[in-house]
Amino acid sequence: MRGFVLFLLIIGLHYTYPQSVYDKIKEFARQEYPNDIRMQEYIYSQQVEAYNFIFNAKDEEIKSIAKFEYPNDYSMQKYIYKQQVVAKDFMSNVNDQELKRIALHNYPKDYTMQKYIYEQQYAAKIYMNAVSDRELKILAIDKYPNDYSMQKFSYENQKDAKIFMQNVPDSMRKREAIKRYPSDYQMQKFVYENN
Repeated sequence: MRGFVLFLLIIGLHYTYPQSVYDKIKEFARQEYPNDIRMQEYIYSQQVEAYNFIFNAKDEEIKSIAKFEYPNDYSMQKYIYKQQVVAKDFMSNVNDQELKRIALHNYPKDYTMQKYIYEQQYAAKIYMNAVSDRELKILAIDKYPNDYSMQKFSYENQKDAKIFMQNVPDSMRKREAIKRYPSDYQMQKFVYENN
């Protein structure tokens, strides 16, 4: 008899829990479109499908990321889950370990952002390997030794400022700017323009 009561209790809990989830989904749909029954039905259907997807998803780590970001929106959980799975797979197959460390350091628990950072760093590293102005390259590397994206940003700004300073006519303002910042073209330009 005790086993039968326990069985009924388990069955009851099993059917009660999903119903409460579906009630929450109905409420979510009502809040999204309080005056549009057809949109409520559409949102409800999308959310139920996404709930079932998340409920059956295999990667618990990624599932928890998705639930944390969107605790009440199963469609967004499904979207985040799929994005994170693709990014996790990407990050598990990258070749440049230096760039992987940078990405992991910046976003240890977000595969999508790791992938984004890795791709940005990769493109910037290629750019920095191809630049021609050695002086500006050294400046950029000295300023940002562990960040190729910032090296690229610094290099480009210094290059624009160097060209600017080469093209302005000789004057006391120009000489003062160069004297104050002999190896920083951005600051030379700033001082020149603001004196």
